[in-house]
Amino acid sequence: MKRVICIILLICLAGATSTFAQETKSIQLPTPQTDIGKPLMQTLKLRQSARTFDTKALPQQELSNLLWAAFGINRPESGKRTAPSAMNWQEIDVYVALPEALYLYEAKTNSLKPVLSKDLREVTGKQPFVKDAPLNVGFIAQNVYLYCASQGLAAVMRGMVDRPVLAKAMNLRPEQRVMFAQTVGYPK
Repeated sequence: MKRVICIILLICLAGATSTFAQETKSIQLPTPQTDIGKPLMQTLKLRQSARTFDTKALPQQELSNLLWAAFGINRPESGKRTAPSAMNWQEIDVYVALPEALYLYEAKTNSLKPVLSKDLREVTGKQPFVKDAPLNVGFIAQNVYLYCASQGLAAVMRGMVDRPVLAKAMNLRPEQRVMFAQTVGYPK
């Protein structure tokens, strides 16, 4: 059976404060705040899809918290994650697109590793709000929805993604696939 690597794509309007010279550098994110947020039942009550977003940047702390909630390591002794993975294959990659570059989320180090030094936000979806929203996420949607509801952020799951164009722009390997995208930002 062929193993497919699933892609989660996060597109950030801004929020990274790292310095970019000729070579894009890794970004060490702050430690995720795992003791914040609303209780689960309140969060479920608040969970909803939004299609209008403020363009205000998400701070690095918010990005760190969101990435951890999406697919961070919640059991360091085993390396297991906040979202399930069939047979613990860990077949999901989380990418973050900032205006300056495309990054790969490294859960073990809670950092962003540079992949491409270009802005791919505009090719991540077909809806008009996609290129200006602070964040787009995919695949591990419910964790992201719950985190956003808990923290007062807006979110919407999107299937309208030109997958071949985006895969080419991201230089994905043949076994990697973009599955979905999810837009995240402050409510308008």
